Amino acid sequence: MSDIDSCVLQTIVETANDHFFIVGGDGRVLDISPGAEAVYGLSREELLASSVQQLQAAGVLKPSITLEVMRTRRPAQLMQITGTGRRVIAEAYPVFVEGRLERIISRSRDLTDLQLLQDEYALLQKRFSEHLKRSHAAPDAEEQALDDALDNLQVRSHVMREIALLLKRVAPSDANVLMLGESGVGKTAFAKQLHRWSQRCDGPFIDVNCSAIPENLFESEMFGYQPGAFSGAARQGKAGLLEQAEGGTLFLDEIGELPLLMQTKLLKVIQDGSLTRLGDTRPRRVDFRLVVATNQDLAKRVEAGHFRLDLYYRLNVIPITLPPLRDRREDIPDLVEACLNRLNQRYGRQKILGNQVWSTLMGSEWPGNVRELENWLERAWLSSPTDQIETPAFHPHAEHPATNVANAPTSPKTSPIEPHETLKQYLARLEQQTFEELSTTLPSTYAIAERLGISQSSVVRRLQRYGISVTK
Repeated sequence: MSDIDSCVLQTIVETANDHFFIVGGDGRVLDISPGAEAVYGLSREELLASSVQQLQAAGVLKPSITLEVMRTRRPAQLMQITGTGRRVIAEAYPVFVEGRLERIISRSRDLTDLQLLQDEYALLQKRFSEHLKRSHAAPDAEEQALDDALDNLQVRSHVMREIALLLKRVAPSDANVLMLGESGVGKTAFAKQLHRWSQRCDGPFIDVNCSAIPENLFESEMFGYQPGAFSGAARQGKAGLLEQAEGGTLFLDEIGELPLLMQTKLLKVIQDGSLTRLGDTRPRRVDFRLVVATNQDLAKRVEAGHFRLDLYYRLNVIPITLPPLRDRREDIPDLVEACLNRLNQRYGRQKILGNQVWSTLMGSEWPGNVRELENWLERAWLSSPTDQIETPAFHPHAEHPATNVANAPTSPKTSPIEPHETLKQYLARLEQQTFEELSTTLPSTYAIAERLGISQSSVVRRLQRYGISVTK
């Protein structure tokens, strides 16, 4: 390294807001940034005379993220307690030379700074809420305007109308929106409606299920690549999903499943407004509105070290929590009517619901929410021999989805082999039925993989083979 490069590196380390450790492959501390002294409670000289093994044993690092990287030889992120009692979020990256682990670069941020960011965020949320209340001067007119603008959304309950009104008010802005709620509550439908209400409605709506893309393909799919970037790359290169959302809305479903490395890259795109394709050195400007969704507790994933805290705050500008269907049964009649109209149009017959069906529809818990309701209606429609749909032999789940999946009747006894059906065809049909059932009751491809004892990539391939999607 030249003297100039050494000076540049030293300036970066000394002036960064984060606290840097540069550690050798054997654990010896080679360099630190000045601010690390106050956070870790030792002088620069004491830290440089130590190893991470000694610092962890002395309680200065609880635990040492560098030792975790040395053990796994992979990047890591975790919450750390320092010898001074401070909580920091730390991340570390290995540096390999000809396959040898030569250096580990770690950086940490005192959560005191992030607590200030959180307090500022809470203040902005309060001011935003007060602004909405002040702007809500003509409720009757606004309610009427909402009815005229709802398109295909069925919202009759008070809580869902409040959520729809909030989305309509924030739609003209470019603020990031985080949609929370159980699997199947309609997060994708509301994200699409937000896009239609926004000033970007003429642009694309790019829907990405983060759990459905294999991790080894994630970067090329999201960021795109240049010709020849890797073996098998398209000769003309490819624009990634982030670029495809230019001028429109990017909806990232299952954001909690985003790999840590991709979280870092997404955060950089949000901060800089630009990205770099694989195999390219030229950054490209991107302009899109970001909406994300999850059925997980992101705060707990941050605590567990699986989700970046700084990205969490970037995404959680306007949080929207969609309640489960069992807490808004007033919406069921409109949802049923809309679904029945779609089924009649799709299959070319005009079927109606028998009176006794309504007691089943209104009295069930619907743990799979709107998606389960729609799937149940389609099965009932298809199994009805006449134009009046009666309550079928199968009933909606009344217990927690995981309980029902564990007891789901998927054995050959409940689905006999058809005449002239070969064993291969029969097993394929059972497999397809199993994946159709699990896709309605489990929240992600990772959950399905865990349930079946197979890899997540195998689940993705089978879902693609049968044309089944797991979406929120």
